[in-house]
Amino acid sequence: MESIYEKIRLLRTQHNMTLKDLSIKTGLSISFLSQVERGNSSLAITSLQKIGEALQVPITYFFEEPANDSYFLPEKERKRFQIGGSHVVYVRLGGDFPDRALEPIHITLPPQQQQEVAFNHPGEEFYFILEGKVVTVVDGKEHEMSKGDTIHFPSTLDHTWYNHSDEPAQILCVLTPVIFKN
Repeated sequence: MESIYEKIRLLRTQHNMTLKDLSIKTGLSISFLSQVERGNSSLAITSLQKIGEALQVPITYFFEEPANDSYFLPEKERKRFQIGGSHVVYVRLGGDFPDRALEPIHITLPPQQQQEVAFNHPGEEFYFILEGKVVTVVDGKEHEMSKGDTIHFPSTLDHTWYNHSDEPAQILCVLTPVIFKN
């Protein structure tokens, strides 16, 4: 929520509006708007809609992440995420630009983790084991992999992986097509 408050303040100042001006356009009190901009008040979706209309942006603007319009992505700007209750941690490593074809990802596969279902989809996958041990299963064949090992295969083949060791595995993965959009 903090970024929403910052976006409101930034937009208001870019429009050369005072809190009083924004209050008049939204029907919300100056003191409430001041508290919102400082992050000291919760904000109902209806109030956010009024603020968006007054600042001439759709409500979705407040929830959008800025696109990485630079090809460089510093470590501090990378975001960790997990999918559907899985313990696997993903970090996107690539920028976001039109027509990109590769999806570079850092994956942390915790100890004693296994994908129960084999997947297949269009594209290719490449894994480089940075740390730990991983067993990849591609087209029914198991490949025991350790630090420094790689595998590259068409994603149309059934594939899965697991880490039965007591240490997390760190994996650099590059795949196609792009699956995570900013």
